[in-house]
Amino acid sequence: MVVNARREDRLQSLCADIGADQSAHVVGDAADSAVVHAMLDAARERFDREADLVVVNAGRGLAGSVTTSDPTEWEEMIRTNLLGAATLMRAAAARMLAAGPDPANGDAWLRSPRDIVVLGSNVGRHISPFSSMYGGTKFAVNSLAEAMRREIGPKGVRVSLIEPGVVKSEFQQVAGYDPQGFGEFMDSIGPVLDPEDIARLIGFIVSQPAHVHVNDAVIRAVRQEYP
Repeated sequence: MVVNARREDRLQSLCADIGADQSAHVVGDAADSAVVHAMLDAARERFDREADLVVVNAGRGLAGSVTTSDPTEWEEMIRTNLLGAATLMRAAAARMLAAGPDPANGDAWLRSPRDIVVLGSNVGRHISPFSSMYGGTKFAVNSLAEAMRREIGPKGVRVSLIEPGVVKSEFQQVAGYDPQGFGEFMDSIGPVLDPEDIARLIGFIVSQPAHVHVNDAVIRAVRQEYP
């Protein structure tokens, strides 16, 4: 497993938990093309083959709508959420297709599942007026994932979109949500999802036989009725 983030201490701790012989880390901005390729290179160098599972997870939120959010934050959010995701999706797809095998040349692809899992958001499908700038970037990511599925699915690469509801993590703080107001909202629909709930869903999706594809999954806390 190759992991990426900006905080090296967190990455080192995570790799220690996974096991040094089973992991590597790349520090840097996930929207930087050089960092994206460094991650994929690290996978190839550590495990002697191209990555066969890539999770496109980098992203940040932003409180507010088109009329109320901080416009000085727009460009950075779009760069991370949309352009960063597209850069990793493109690079991962290119390497997976080049490594093969191609379904046009027999059934060897059935023994080699390849997955690109994209983290969207349920507000990319059910837009909220309270986070519409963030939701707009996820609407775009959702569209890119479905378009790529149609493009490279016939070539044996599965592209799956996960659209989570509210997940309790550092996301809310970075997005600038009011801690008290959003905390009360989470309490009102709780218990909300944890990151482990999303990881478990990813595990289910990628563990399917190579001919089975879970294209799109919306996951919410039971009591979250909106968005």
